[in-house]
Amino acid sequence: MGESILGAFELVFSDPMNIIVVALAGAFGLVIGAIPGLTATLGAALLIPFTFFLDPVPAIGAIISMSAMAIFAGDIPGALLRMPGTPSSAAYVEDAYALTQKGKGAIALGVSLIASSIGGLVGSIILIFLAQALGRFAMNFSSFEYFWVAVLGLTAAVIISRGTQVKGALALLFGLLISTVGLDVTLGQPRFTFGVDELYRGIDFIPAMIGLFGLSEVLRNVTTPTEKIRKLPRVKTKGMVRESFREIGRNKGKVAQGSAVGASVGVLPGAGADIAAWISYAVSKSTSKKRNEYGKGSLEPIAGAASANNAALGSAFIPTLAFGIPGDTITAILIGVLVIKGVEPGPMLFTGDTSTLFSIYLVFIIANILLLPFGFLLIRGATSILRIPRPVLMAMIVAVSVVGAYAINNGYLEIIIVLVFGVLGVLFERFGIPLAPVVLGIVLGPIVESNFMSSVIKTDWDITQFFTRPISAVLIVLTLLLLLFPVISTLISKRRGSDVTEEETVSVAAANTDEDKQADAHAEQDDRTAQERASGFVNDADSGPSTNSESLENGADGVNDARSDAPGDARKDEGSEGTER
Repeated sequence: MGESILGAFELVFSDPMNIIVVALAGAFGLVIGAIPGLTATLGAALLIPFTFFLDPVPAIGAIISMSAMAIFAGDIPGALLRMPGTPSSAAYVEDAYALTQKGKGAIALGVSLIASSIGGLVGSIILIFLAQALGRFAMNFSSFEYFWVAVLGLTAAVIISRGTQVKGALALLFGLLISTVGLDVTLGQPRFTFGVDELYRGIDFIPAMIGLFGLSEVLRNVTTPTEKIRKLPRVKTKGMVRESFREIGRNKGKVAQGSAVGASVGVLPGAGADIAAWISYAVSKSTSKKRNEYGKGSLEPIAGAASANNAALGSAFIPTLAFGIPGDTITAILIGVLVIKGVEPGPMLFTGDTSTLFSIYLVFIIANILLLPFGFLLIRGATSILRIPRPVLMAMIVAVSVVGAYAINNGYLEIIIVLVFGVLGVLFERFGIPLAPVVLGIVLGPIVESNFMSSVIKTDWDITQFFTRPISAVLIVLTLLLLLFPVISTLISKRRGSDVTEEETVSVAAANTDEDKQADAHAEQDDRTAQERASGFVNDADSGPSTNSESLENGADGVNDARSDAPGDARKDEGSEGTER
């Protein structure tokens, strides 16, 4: 192993051009990810012609670096313009944009950047030490397990919904309905196409996402009176790096949690960073003590979901390298590059001379380290876009939305989709319906349907197979826990609060009882004293001067009564008066 590591360092650092290629590809990824509509998959595809002229290590390093940078860069338009660049960044776009409205957009992006870098490093470490073991575990997944993984992602969409979960479920169902447009994945029959040939390929989630978040923001600004439009405060970048690291320290638990979720989901072929980010957001919200702040400008979900993005990217290479099975679309492109360069992914890659394998690991680490300086430079430059006058900025958003949508399939259908979903986004927000579940419904709908149909066809519609398989049972339990954990934690907190209240009530009641007893005792003593005093004076009044002996006896009684009732000299005076009488 030591020789393989030394060989990897030699392959990577022997030629300075390798590092230059990785850096340039990373810069290219930042540009691709920051433009809505241009994805990391598209960037990887655009890099393929350039890899023909490169050695295996820089060719693989270019795709890895570009992908890591592009996934983070998708957060930039989401935070600044409310136009998420990737489906994964749509999970926490509301929090990031809310922080921008508070003048903390740079901090939000800084936290996302650092969390992405940490998540990528965690994914790299898992890739190095657990590639073969996790690869074998992932091979146990079939269509049944992938169905439940997708259901777990759909559950996350309901959990993270702002407002009531009923409205979140309605938005999710609408997204699932949209995902059924096009050809049936099983029978190949057209559904909801209405005779429009362009709808045969379905409705892509990218133009829908651009319309729901980006264009709806423009339409809302256009239809709102000028005096009611909230001006975005200037985003301060001074001290951004220090403050971002400080916030990461405060949310280190969420970063670790998101990295673990991302690495676990990413290892499953076909899952990818999109599902990982949404599940991480849902887990973070379910386990948070500040879940009421989610969706309103909280840094917790940003730290958790952003770390899940890049952690999933690293672990997605595990089935790719171990068995030649693509973990997502990016790794599918990477397999092609490896084959072109004469590197055959699979078990044989882990035997013999593993210098090439360890060089891939090393490139992963370098790319995630380079992400920090490159990302902070991009944040400083990108925040200046908010200084542009609002009318010009809104026009730029419309132009970018249209160009990004057209670039997907070079067709006008995507532009129409952007416009339609822009109007729907305004209507949904007016009625308090969250937008994020719509996007996830469009993304996961085909995955749920295809795996469900494959499963029931294999088992001749034996539905019990969905519940009796061990891994499926574990995923079902996780789904139920994700749904029930917020309710359980709320009940526990209320119970603790009620217990404390009862203890306080009992203690207060006991204190009041003691005070009442003392007050009653004082009252009884005062009544007894008053009665004794009254009886003494009555006896003095009834005793007349009939005889000398009676006077003396009454005088003695008066003296005794006065001594028992009257204080001080008054008692002596009463005694002397009784004696005189």
